[in-house]
Amino acid sequence: MSDLPFGFSSSGRDDDENDRDSGSGDTSGAGGRASGSGGAGFGFDPSVFGGAGFDPSQLGGTGFDPSQLGAMFTQLGQMFSGMGSGGQGGGPVNYDLAARLARQQVGDFKPMLDNEERAVADAVQLAELWLNEATTLPAGITATAAWTPVDWLENTLPTWQRLCDPVAASLSSGWQDSLPEEMRSMAGPMVGMMSSLGGMMFGTQLGQGLGQLAKEVLTSTDIGLPLGPAGTGVLLPEAIARFAEGLDLPGQEIVVFFAAREAAHQRLFTHVPWLTQRLLGAVEDYARGIRLDMSGLEQLGAGIDPQELLSDPAKMEELMGQAAGFEPQTTPEQQAALARLETLLALIEGWVENAVTAALADRIPATAALTETMRRRRATGGPAEQTFGTLIGLELRPRELREAADLWRRLDEAAGTQARDAVWEHPDLLPDSEDLDNPAGFVDRVIGGGTSAFDDPMAELERTIAEERERRDRGEDEGREDGPASS
Repeated sequence: MSDLPFGFSSSGRDDDENDRDSGSGDTSGAGGRASGSGGAGFGFDPSVFGGAGFDPSQLGGTGFDPSQLGAMFTQLGQMFSGMGSGGQGGGPVNYDLAARLARQQVGDFKPMLDNEERAVADAVQLAELWLNEATTLPAGITATAAWTPVDWLENTLPTWQRLCDPVAASLSSGWQDSLPEEMRSMAGPMVGMMSSLGGMMFGTQLGQGLGQLAKEVLTSTDIGLPLGPAGTGVLLPEAIARFAEGLDLPGQEIVVFFAAREAAHQRLFTHVPWLTQRLLGAVEDYARGIRLDMSGLEQLGAGIDPQELLSDPAKMEELMGQAAGFEPQTTPEQQAALARLETLLALIEGWVENAVTAALADRIPATAALTETMRRRRATGGPAEQTFGTLIGLELRPRELREAADLWRRLDEAAGTQARDAVWEHPDLLPDSEDLDNPAGFVDRVIGGGTSAFDDPMAELERTIAEERERRDRGEDEGREDGPASS
């Protein structure tokens, strides 16, 4: 697009335009895409060592590129240098390694200019003004920012740590606890090394996923989670510019559309205090249920000489390759936790879509087209779905997103905006997956007073006390009236 507003620039422009400096960063070790096709992607993909397009068969061919071999050894050196280190590299996930790999995959970037910071502030201010007419939830943004992909990485990594630690820790402790006693004693000091290796594997996988995600996300809440600092409205101008290049729509409308989506998300996360913990709690519930089926491990370890493992790297590689086949077993509790998380993310996305449409439809003609584009982006497995599928085995089904948006629309039309937003006052008031299949029944419950059961507890207590006092006073009055008559 050539008409992006407020200083938003197309990503294809010359590096020297606007006197902008290129960001520093070694890109020699940039890896490939995260292997996130959905499902439980807990396995380790050795192909990440070679970077994108590395083919070992080329070592003897005429088309061999020495830089590929250098990239491979660079990544291997970085990975093994992190073993046994403290800090973020010593936990269930090696976050130092993840950050390095993600940063390398991002590559060169262009720092944000002052006019782009002002552009984000202007777009958010306009979006907030229009959203005031479409929702009863007040504005949740207290500051705005224009981020580069590296800014996104640095500011969202703490939240990713909260998401990934429970899953990685459960998997790490799960395989150790499942070892037969004789194998546990045989492993001995190798357990610590294997734990470090597991942290490296998770760190590599996370770095690959976040590196790709950082180049594609459009706002800080693009995947439906509050990843950035609380109360900060964030747009990523370069990603929005790339998004706009494939659309025959006015650039200014695209920017305000994404500003409105960011502002709507922030209103929910700021003024629904239980929502963030509910999202992260569903991930933790899922992690607590992880169990590894290690029934075949005894047969795997039968006849293996520990000395042979230490002296023959090929044997160790063969054992690790066979051990990778031990997949986590999905329990009913995990399925329930994933269903809750999936439904909650769909409800958030559906509410945001409904609020943004109500705010912008009469002002921005492209609103319907942009909304459908975002739906298709989710349906075809965008970066959010790939990352969730790789890290925690979650898939966002497009049907649920559409059903959630339809439910909020019906409720808004039948009961009004205030009744729609009041559903967020308590988690027990939210619709569940069955309500998404039968939105009319949920709307009928709300219209019939279904949201009155969870009023403010202090107000309910005061109401009960007042009623009790009224009954007591009425009883005393009746007693005084009966007294003279009986005498």
